[in-house]
Amino acid sequence: MAIKIKLIKSISGRKKSHIATVKSLGLDKIGQTVVQPDNDATKGKINAVRYLVETAEVSE
Repeated sequence: MAIKIKLIKSISGRKKSHIATVKSLGLDKIGQTVVQPDNDATKGKINAVRYLVETAEVSE
């Protein structure tokens, strides 16, 4: 399983740690989508910035 993550809000003016978390997920621009593995580390990152991203499960 994998998780599809889309950045839906700007990271401009956010906490430095939240900006770093979004970038560690591989996101830079609004509307950008990435697919990450479905594991605890990824879920923790998503939970920290859940107000900035949209997620969906993807079957590989």
